[in-house]
This record gives sequence, structure tokens and C-alpha cells, in this order.
Amino acid sequence: MATVESQIVIAAPIDRVYAIARAVERFPEFMDDVQSVEILEEDGGRRVSHWVGLIEEFNRTLEWTEEDYWDDEDHSCRFQMTEGDFTAYRGTWTFEEGEDGTAVKLTVDYEYAVPLIGPLIKRLLHRKVQANCDNMLAAIKNEAEKD
Repeated sequence: MATVESQIVIAAPIDRVYAIARAVERFPEFMDDVQSVEILEEDGGRRVSHWVGLIEEFNRTLEWTEEDYWDDEDHSCRFQMTEGDFTAYRGTWTFEEGEDGTAVKLTVDYEYAVPLIGPLIKRLLHRKVQANCDNMLAAIKNEAEKD
């Protein structure tokens, strides 16, 4: 399984940053590579959502359903795909308040097992997943730092 990690510091209070990240259904409003997010179930900190992401380089979309567990006290989230185009997809969000703002870390473990997929395509996919995580945090930063 491959892992990507992305980190950023956002000049905004932790509660604001956490609320923006938790409102995944709003991601298509400010993230170009997220076509749609639909909340299917919600019960306290547990949320099930269906995602459609765009991969322009491959001229296709990826779809998956994931189950998230948001911990409002700890300002963290664990998520895992329950079905979809990836073979496996799971990870964590962490939020920590510091002197310069809120430090956000997103870690994603994924597997995309396609028969005969070559090392070149695997490297391209890894760069795309990394770029997606980086872009997601940058978009949250932009949204949180708006006046």
C-alpha cells in the first residue's frame, strides 16, 4: 500500500479550519478536482459520503464511498473507503493549534490494483494523489483565510 502525506499551516483558528474540513459536502465549491460529495448518512461524528473526483490527466473520474469518524474534542478524523474505484483508501486528518495558526496534516494510504499497471503509471498515480492532498489543504487554507 502506498502512503502520501501533506501538511500546511493555516492562519486561522482551529475551530474555523476544522469546521471547513469537516464540511466535505462543500468541497466542490472551492476544489476543482472534486466534482461532487453527497452525504449518505450522518450520526454524531460518523459520516458516510459518496465522492466523485476528477483526474484530468487520465480523462476520467474516480468514485468512492467513505466512512469518516470525526472527533470534535481531539480535532481529528479517521476515514476509510467502503466501496469504490480504489482497491483500498484510508487515512487521517489532524489539526493542532499553534502560534502561527492551525497546523493541518492529511495522511492517505491507498492501493489501486489494476492488472498490468506499470511502474510509470503507479508513479504518475502517486504524484496525482500527493497533488490532490496538497491541493485540498491549499484550498482549505484559502477558504479559512478569507476575510
